[in-house]
Amino acid sequence: MLLIFTHKITNRLTYTAKQIFGRILGIEITFTTKVEDFIKHTGPKITYSKQPLQNEFFIRSNDLLFEQGINDLDIKIGDWDGIPCFFSSGEKSAIPYDVFSASFFLLSRYEEYLPHVKDSVGRFPAKESLAYQHKFLELPVVDLWAYKLLKLLKERFPDLQHKKRAYNFTSIINVTTSHCYALRGFIRSLGGFFMDVGNFKFRRMFRRISVVLGARKDPYDNFQELIEIHKKFPIKTMFFFQFAKYSAHDKNISPNNNKFGYLIKSVADYSEVSLSTSFLSSTDKVVLKEEKRLLGNLINRPINYSRLRYNRVNVPSTYRNLIETEFTDDFSMGYTHEIGFRAGTCTPFYFYDINMEVRQPLKVHPFAVHDYALVNSKKKEEIFAKMDKVYELVQQVNGSLITVFSNELLGGNHKLNWLELYQSFLRRYYV
Repeated sequence: MLLIFTHKITNRLTYTAKQIFGRILGIEITFTTKVEDFIKHTGPKITYSKQPLQNEFFIRSNDLLFEQGINDLDIKIGDWDGIPCFFSSGEKSAIPYDVFSASFFLLSRYEEYLPHVKDSVGRFPAKESLAYQHKFLELPVVDLWAYKLLKLLKERFPDLQHKKRAYNFTSIINVTTSHCYALRGFIRSLGGFFMDVGNFKFRRMFRRISVVLGARKDPYDNFQELIEIHKKFPIKTMFFFQFAKYSAHDKNISPNNNKFGYLIKSVADYSEVSLSTSFLSSTDKVVLKEEKRLLGNLINRPINYSRLRYNRVNVPSTYRNLIETEFTDDFSMGYTHEIGFRAGTCTPFYFYDINMEVRQPLKVHPFAVHDYALVNSKKKEEIFAKMDKVYELVQQVNGSLITVFSNELLGGNHKLNWLELYQSFLRRYYV
């Protein structure tokens, strides 16, 4: 048991300390504000305040975890043995930076509450983030800071007990377009045919005709192949299906299509299936609740997990909607077009609502790689170099590697064989 003395116990402090010590390092902690209790304690202990009490393990605190609401912060990035860090803690501190405040800043998505210009689909842009601007987006810095802190604590307290966690890999298949040509109905198929002709896409036109006439399999319908691939590797796999009405942003097969329903149920026999929300439902709780209900009724299982269309997380409103519609976990925390760690971590964490100053019961699972971040790479070697770097860092801190691929990319007409590459990823990173 690690005792933490502080001048004030706040929701922000307990949230952050439990994430770092409990979920990342596997160390049991307790807090005290009483000097006499701290002095009497004979086990491992640290002081997190402005001044040390004696010669204990002292971390000088920034004000962030003792404030409320959003304030304008002056953040200066420094270097902690090769790892970027911020909120310098001064010479008296056992570590040079207040990693608790820095971790809270990233985990809470503090910067996404600040004024910013959203992109074309209403997302917080990666380029607006502190991590992107200071070139540490590809580092799970919260986990790296935690392990550096653990090393120093073990030097000071050799008997400190901690439970070592295990690296794990989760592969997500995001299905917002289950079929390219099939199951789309007469009107949509006819419209697509004339668009192909008008744009002189004659190869696409012939592929469309072949699929509609049953002479050729739809290129996006690779679900059986994916199931067979997943059987070879002992990793967690998840399929997120969009189950929504047709709109400008949502063009999947109609939820009323029986063949589409049968496809989803057949996939659910072999893998976890949950909801990829529509563009509309990410801001409309009524629509979100209906999509959740319909998919749950189809597969006869509760729908607890979500992925948001375009990874369109707008804190805190998006996560509040998910909580109110009884989702327990979300897998949208990441950037579509950039590899890396949007919240600075490869460890699942609970959403902290800064406006309400409370930890909410929604677990956020950050993904590191989205397929759109890889599609511009022209060589397999270049792709593996990017993926290997992420894998090695996550494995180094025994974290959770989550990747997101779409059946579209894996079945599309590309120079690289993405289905073959995907299988290579699983073989390479599942250990």
